Amino acid sequence: DTLWDLAIAEVEKRENPDGDDDVKPEEVREKSILFMGNKNGGKTTIILRCLEREESPKPTLALEYTFGRRARRPNTPKDVAHFWELGGGTSLVELIRIPISSHNIRSFAVVLVLDLSKPNELWITMESLLQVTRNHVNRVLTKLEKTNPEVAAEIKQRMWNDLQRDHPDYALVDPFPIPLVIIGSKYDIFNEFDSEIRKIISKTLRFVSHYHGASLVFTSKSEALLLKARALINHLAFGYDKSKSVSVDPSKPLFIPAGLDSMSQIGPPPASDSDLGKMRANTPLELWKKVFEKTFPPKSFCDLQDTKDPAQDSQYAEYEVDAMRAQKNQ
Repeated sequence: DTLWDLAIAEVEKRENPDGDDDVKPEEVREKSILFMGNKNGGKTTIILRCLEREESPKPTLALEYTFGRRARRPNTPKDVAHFWELGGGTSLVELIRIPISSHNIRSFAVVLVLDLSKPNELWITMESLLQVTRNHVNRVLTKLEKTNPEVAAEIKQRMWNDLQRDHPDYALVDPFPIPLVIIGSKYDIFNEFDSEIRKIISKTLRFVSHYHGASLVFTSKSEALLLKARALINHLAFGYDKSKSVSVDPSKPLFIPAGLDSMSQIGPPPASDSDLGKMRANTPLELWKKVFEKTFPPKSFCDLQDTKDPAQDSQYAEYEVDAMRAQKNQ
């Protein structure tokens, strides 16, 4: 026997000490989640709280990976959740091709963290990240249709699961191809904004979430709000029961699981009828974008690019590598 054979035998013996060969070991489930969103928007903090790790968040460089393990019941193997985090806001969005592949697309989900304290960056961050991710996922699914059509069909059907066929908005939405959660972070700062501004941001995010078939939750460093975000993420990561509670009051933090909102409850875009009449838009999403950007003109895309060169950061210093690099530059 090789060392690996002995190790496997030892693990099986520990998991099944009674030696009852008829008992099949429970299958370990693996899920993957990609966190992306505004730079310094609080993604790392949310991941650390989900994994119950008491450590200070550090700035994320490019694409970072960590994992968590939980057992569904006592004395069963632990399920594994892979957490990927994309740093740099929208500047490194091409890196999403690394974690999302045809091997794990069936058990993949996306968490988009938007900084509520920066409304002028909100739409452009959301739009560019969701667009690139959706295009990549669709490419993966197209490839999968050729090699494993059953799985591709199952994934495409599943994205409609949260919206019943008799839902009045069934024909008006375009669900994201894989599970999506939108988290509005820094609610404590957002809560100090003028009530009209809060209403516009809340209403717009409700529309965007509902349109993409996503869950929406507002959070901050407060433990009670983090618990709500954790409940949604634990559902994606470890299959915990989905929360059925809903909070749509604009004066309170929003919490709306996927499929539990409707266009009639959200209402029209927050603009006067004369303004809406002047806006030329081909789709409802475009109309909401124009209304939102009228109140919050977007920052130019260049402002959102990450200008700091991580190679100059002292925390990543490596003498031999840096000396060779200096020589090459010279």
